[in-house]
Amino acid sequence: MAARLASISVDLDSLHHYCRIHGLPETVLDARARALVYTTAVPRLRELLRAVGVPGTFFAIGEDLAEAGAAAALREAHAAGIEAANHSFSHDYALTRRSPESIREELARGEEAILAATGARPVGFRAPGYTLNAALYAATVERGYLYGSSTFPAAPYYAAKAAVMGALALTGRPSRSILDSPRVLLAPRTPYRPDPARPYQRGTGAVLELPMAVTPGVRFPFIGTFATTLPWPAVRAAWCACRGDAFFNFELHAVDVLDAADGVPPELVRRQRDLRVASARKLERLAAIFRWLKEDADVVTLRVAAERLAPSL
Repeated sequence: MAARLASISVDLDSLHHYCRIHGLPETVLDARARALVYTTAVPRLRELLRAVGVPGTFFAIGEDLAEAGAAAALREAHAAGIEAANHSFSHDYALTRRSPESIREELARGEEAILAATGARPVGFRAPGYTLNAALYAATVERGYLYGSSTFPAAPYYAAKAAVMGALALTGRPSRSILDSPRVLLAPRTPYRPDPARPYQRGTGAVLELPMAVTPGVRFPFIGTFATTLPWPAVRAAWCACRGDAFFNFELHAVDVLDAADGVPPELVRRQRDLRVASARKLERLAAIFRWLKEDADVVTLRVAAERLAPSL
């Protein structure tokens, strides 16, 4: 019987993207806050992975790597065995609404920035805001990707996002995020080859899709934000519900290891509730979950997971 696989991936979204989500002006961030993901979160994540003894995949945003410190941090992570994957060049939440040519350029520029920083061209892609469509999927095929990891078929997350976006619109400071097609709610929750015309359905697409972990049935999301903030018995129950899956894709964000004491402006802390939780507590929880994965599965990068899963799909 093939060993169960698990992967740990981190989206390196800088804090100005959270300002855009919450309708805040980016001017609330000083230089230190804008750099926190690479100066503080990346070292914490690297140490966490090293301490538990598991690999990881970091999804980098190309434009962030124009900063020498960010490029150096990603290069050091890559040298330590962490996979660097493409999270687009500018993290435009409305990427799927752009022209096919613009989408291809966004992916290519992200690749070039990661290649310049690490010396390796990325083979994996995750869409900003988890939003996928036929044009974006076609671009990953054209660019020769091995896998994508954008599908997040979590009904509670979708409902919560819609509610928050609606509330922000009513206050006159709308979010720059977008709401995905409700078709995502019926997407497979396990690895699959998409239909190129309808990438939230199974088909014969060349680029494998590795969805983020959600529980069977109610499709409750098992991602970093929930794992670090929900009551621990609920986290444990969600984990147990997923243990029958052959692959577990645990997705985090860099902000999941930051807190208000790191220099995050209070305006953002008030709107991003997980920043009110001490980073030490969050790191303790994540370490426990990483150990669960290590005890129960072969923990590999997303690239390795895709290589092993592809022949059976």
